[in-house]
Amino acid sequence: MSDAMWIKIIGTIPAVLWVAFAATVYFTLRGTIIQRLVPRLTALRALGVEVELAGELLDRAQDESRPGVTATARRMALGRLEHAAEVLQGGKVLWVDDHPEGNAALLELFRAAGMHIDIALSTEEATPCFRRTPYDMIISDLDREGDPQAGITMLRVLERYRIDVPVLIYAGRFDPERGVDRRIFAATTAPVELVHYVIDLMERSRLGSL
Repeated sequence: MSDAMWIKIIGTIPAVLWVAFAATVYFTLRGTIIQRLVPRLTALRALGVEVELAGELLDRAQDESRPGVTATARRMALGRLEHAAEVLQGGKVLWVDDHPEGNAALLELFRAAGMHIDIALSTEEATPCFRRTPYDMIISDLDREGDPQAGITMLRVLERYRIDVPVLIYAGRFDPERGVDRRIFAATTAPVELVHYVIDLMERSRLGSL
């Protein structure tokens, strides 16, 4: 074999070694790559994301709510929803409200994100639920069945049973100047803000910092 041929063969060795190295790395890390990517892609599909669908549901929820929302706030909420798809997947929420039909768009939005949401119409109905199921959070209104403090009363029931779960207050009217109970993580009247708070709590829950 001529010297020129040997030189040509030797010149191809680095390329062959790189291909072999890349193949080895791929097959070694293949399981980890799939394990990390598949849930993310599945979560994104679950959100429909169909960010368009999320946007429609958020707009519908906003139309049913009193406070307006800026285009920037809407865009930020949708951006967080898209990036938090994996975090929201499988989250467990108990939503206590005697008029759940008013939350229909948000319920559909969170369920589209892969969250499991149980609905209770009263504190009495909610009690066996949160005693039985370890929820990531409870979303509650304040005024139920003519009692303007029903949501606060539920907090005392949680304390009685020593159930430590964060509570979000989502109500048509909320006056923070009247004071905020220490058991309340946050309170809002705006759908966009509720989306942010739900994501905040799910991120903390996933990190185990609650």
